[in-house]
Amino acid sequence: MKVLDLQCRQGHVFEGWFGSEDDFQGQKQRGLVQCPLCGDDHIEKRLSAPRLNLGARAPAAAAALAQPIATEGSQGVTPSETVALPPALQAAWLALARKVVANTEDVGERFAQEARRMHHGEVQERAIRGQATPDEAVQLLEEGIAVMPLPLPAAAKETLQ
Repeated sequence: MKVLDLQCRQGHVFEGWFGSEDDFQGQKQRGLVQCPLCGDDHIEKRLSAPRLNLGARAPAAAAALAQPIATEGSQGVTPSETVALPPALQAAWLALARKVVANTEDVGERFAQEARRMHHGEVQERAIRGQATPDEAVQLLEEGIAVMPLPLPAAAKETLQ
């Protein structure tokens, strides 16, 4: 089993488990490897070292290793590192997205129509999600119907294997 550190174009870092390097490459070529946060399928492997347990390390030393090193005349941080969310925040976002999916009805492209029907009392109010064009969203807001864009990653909509 190969455990790879992966990263998408938006700087989201995640872990992938594959049977072999060929398995990873095959899945990547078929577009099956996607970022669990944003659904991006442009995935690159990050440098990673095997985990070696060489004894306990002092907490301060371990924290110092995790910090970017700045040298004179450099920022010490690449643009992708400044955008990347900490793993705990990524996990919290994915958990929230899954909770939204579990507790709402997906009405797809009928979102604007269903929101209006609920607003006008034609159907019972319920928690819905779906797709609306930017123009539809603006029209809903102008009508006094509260909407909020919430990009849900594909990983939130299905069980990870």
